[in-house]
Amino acid sequence: MRQIKGSLAPSFTEERRLAAQGYRYIAGIDEAGRGALAGPVVAAAVILPRQPRGQWVEQVRDSKLLSPDKRRYLFRYIQEAAVSVAVGVIYKEIIDAQNIVRATRLAMKQAIESLSPPADMLLIDYLRLPEIPLPQKGITNGDRLCFSIACASIVAKVTRDRMMIELDNDYPGYGLAQHKGYWTEEHLICLNRLGPARIHRTSFQPIRGMTGL
Repeated sequence: MRQIKGSLAPSFTEERRLAAQGYRYIAGIDEAGRGALAGPVVAAAVILPRQPRGQWVEQVRDSKLLSPDKRRYLFRYIQEAAVSVAVGVIYKEIIDAQNIVRATRLAMKQAIESLSPPADMLLIDYLRLPEIPLPQKGITNGDRLCFSIACASIVAKVTRDRMMIELDNDYPGYGLAQHKGYWTEEHLICLNRLGPARIHRTSFQPIRGMTGL
């Protein structure tokens, strides 16, 4: 990995190795919102050219290491440079009915199946998807190590953040535009004052305890 301003930037090594083996459309896959108390889980799949170019390339990192402004900046360049980008969105009803792990896999499957051209190889942050009949590799800390996965993490995060800002208009008083539905002190204070809304995941604590389920 390359060292950039005190933090490690993801490398394109895995993608180059796979391209040398003959894979043409290598998709990086990651999600956002898995640990949130409210809102959907969003997955992104990103297929990049073999040699992405531009100053933006040197600035890509795991979305969690970037400011909101930097994520939005990179989101635009990733969209422009990518061979294909797709997202999958699974809402709280399915999260509660099937659990967050299955919901995350469904979101990833949805994103992968929406790619055009379709992927012929998958690089996935941490997980493997046996239900997808494609060669794949799950990489622990993939969003920090692998360039395509890091790009997917940015696309998923920006997409979900925009959704949560819109939901803040529909469910005022919870501060969704600020914390994006995650477990924060502000969010818990709002929950204790207002009670859970329809977008809160009733299968998650402390929401489960508040609803008496």
